[in-house]
Amino acid sequence: MNRRNFLKTAALTVIATAAASHWNFAMAEGTSSIFTLAYPTSFPDLDPATSFSNDGAVLANVYEGLTRYIPATDKAEAKIEPLLATSWDVSADGKTWTFTLRDGVKFHDGSPLTSQAVKGSIERTKKIGGGASFIWGPVSSIETPEPLKVVFVLSEPQPLDLIASAGFAAWIYAPSSHDKEASWFNAGNDAGTGAFKISRYEPGQRAVLDRVEGYWGKVPDGAFQTISFEIVEDATLAQNMIESGQADWTYSLPYENLEALKSNPDLNVVVNPSFETLFGLYNVKRAPLDKVKVRQALSLAFPYDDVIAAGTSGFGTRAKGVVPAGIWGHDANAPIPKTDLEAAKALLAEEGVEPGLELVMTYSTSQAIEAVAGELWKANLETLGITLKLQPMAWEAQWQLGKSNPEAAQDIFVMFWWPTFVTPYDYLFNLFHSEEKPNFNLGYYSNPEVDAKIDEAAKLSGTDRPRAEALFVEAQRKIIEDAAAIFMLDQPNVHIIRADIKGYADNPAYGHIAFVNDLSR
Repeated sequence: MNRRNFLKTAALTVIATAAASHWNFAMAEGTSSIFTLAYPTSFPDLDPATSFSNDGAVLANVYEGLTRYIPATDKAEAKIEPLLATSWDVSADGKTWTFTLRDGVKFHDGSPLTSQAVKGSIERTKKIGGGASFIWGPVSSIETPEPLKVVFVLSEPQPLDLIASAGFAAWIYAPSSHDKEASWFNAGNDAGTGAFKISRYEPGQRAVLDRVEGYWGKVPDGAFQTISFEIVEDATLAQNMIESGQADWTYSLPYENLEALKSNPDLNVVVNPSFETLFGLYNVKRAPLDKVKVRQALSLAFPYDDVIAAGTSGFGTRAKGVVPAGIWGHDANAPIPKTDLEAAKALLAEEGVEPGLELVMTYSTSQAIEAVAGELWKANLETLGITLKLQPMAWEAQWQLGKSNPEAAQDIFVMFWWPTFVTPYDYLFNLFHSEEKPNFNLGYYSNPEVDAKIDEAAKLSGTDRPRAEALFVEAQRKIIEDAAAIFMLDQPNVHIIRADIKGYADNPAYGHIAFVNDLSR
């Protein structure tokens, strides 16, 4: 048996075993009341203070924030709607926000939602300082004048109603958990107000959530009683599960399979614009990528149109830089490069880069489009005498490598980014603002001029949106000029769901999250 056949046989064995495991669990529980997601990545952190990855899909069904972002439609503009807060007011100077909380809400431990619970949640999140805690940076103090009234005093004007709608770090959790360590949450315990609570957590395999009795919100007729997140990194298995009815929802299937899936009467293929951009972050700490012209040459060698055609079957669009279309601060006229191998060759020659250069590109094993992008880019770079070594990795392993010593890390870190909350600051701060310790700036880019523009724009976001937007655009153009990253494409949200599921609506502000309480079969 040759190596290829051996690997194929081994993969099919794993697929069959995983499918059987899932089916046995579903049969034991009863499938009609279970909503099963074949989720392509695992959940590295279930602490609501520090979660900043795909675990948001779980937490969004367990926890809630004060508000929720509702995207624009053909008939209505984007808006912020009440969630745990029923209303809010802001002072004339934009620095004091008063939220009135919803009465009668209880945490999963039975304690009531109060202003003290809100204050304690946000103060714990700020104190730990991990994940997306930066969103609360402008909050100087939190006051609790009444049990259902909480007042935020800011150091500078900020759109706190929008910040409070964030998909990370904005969760409110029970006071009984405010002194808990991350290990308590990551053992499968929770302290939310959401419609579901975590009942079973097997890291790397599944998370099972059960409905909470007495949930404060509206529950549809025929609502699901259980959510099963089955971690399925193999796209073939995920497609098999959704087609056979073993799963109700999935994403990240190969684009070339979508037409066949659309013709299946048992499935709905939901395609909507997203806020997701595919980046390749250049490691500017390692030679020769520490030279701007070398990075520019690599970007000129990228086959943008071919990747969109082959990787997304034409569904994707050219990325115009850091901030995708649909978010204020998007630069529709950004000076993005086009594929030009001759120009790339000339830049490499200017920098004295000889044939034989080897670069390592890491990407997630669950993202077929990232693999396609790597293969096509590799072919172009070979014509320039550059070998691109493609290194697929589980997301957690890739992220940990990127956060390690930059000198020993990857040359190019490929990943998707979607917003913590809907602002250009989220993209620019996380991916390109200087960091003492790497978190998501995994190209290790640092430019004081760019930092200053990002920081000033953030301060102006609540009082002078046009000036803030102009500064965000200036920062983006400097990042493009510095070739800090390659902006590969903007992809649509493509989710495949069973046709008998009712109530599904995609919200690009919350990447690949199904709010299961809204659904029924």
